[in-house]
Amino acid sequence: MARSTARKRALNTLYEADEKSQDILSLLDERIAHPGAQTPLPDYAIEIVRGVAEHRRQIDRTLDDYSTGWKVRRMGVVDRNILRIATWEILFNDEVPDKVAIDEALALAKTLCDDDAPAFIHGLLSAICNAKDAEPADVAAQEPGDGESADAADSAVPSVDNQQTEE
Repeated sequence: MARSTARKRALNTLYEADEKSQDILSLLDERIAHPGAQTPLPDYAIEIVRGVAEHRRQIDRTLDDYSTGWKVRRMGVVDRNILRIATWEILFNDEVPDKVAIDEALALAKTLCDDDAPAFIHGLLSAICNAKDAEPADVAAQEPGDGESADAADSAVPSVDNQQTEE
C-alpha cells in the first residue's frame, strides 16, 4: 500500500483518538485487532501512529514554538493531526525527505481542510525544517537554543513553569 494511503489511514486514527480524547495507542491496538469494515492498517500507518504517540509532547512543543498565532490546542483537529504526522516524519523518520513530508501534508490539507490551512501548514512545516537544518539537536529537543539533547527531552516532561520565554 502506498505511503500516501498509509498517512491518510494514520490521520483517521489520530483524528478519532483526538476527538474521543482516547489514548492513541489503545485506539491503535483496537484498530489492529478489529479493523471493522476497513482493510487492516498498513504497516506504515501503524509506524506513524506509534511514532506520533511516542513523541507527541515533543511534536506539540515544536509546533507551538514555531507557530505564529495558533497554539496546537487551538488548531482544528484535522490540521493539528496533519501537522503532527508531518512533524514526526521531519524530526524522527530519516526515511522520508522533509520535502516529501511537507508535500504529503499539503495534499491532505488541500482535500480535508479549509482554504487557509495549506498555507499555514506549509509555513509552519517549512519553519520547522529550516530550524532543523540550522540546528538539528535543538529542534529534536523541542527547546530551541537551550542545548539540551533529544534524549534528555524524551525523558523529562517540562512543566509550564519551566518553559523558557522569548526575550
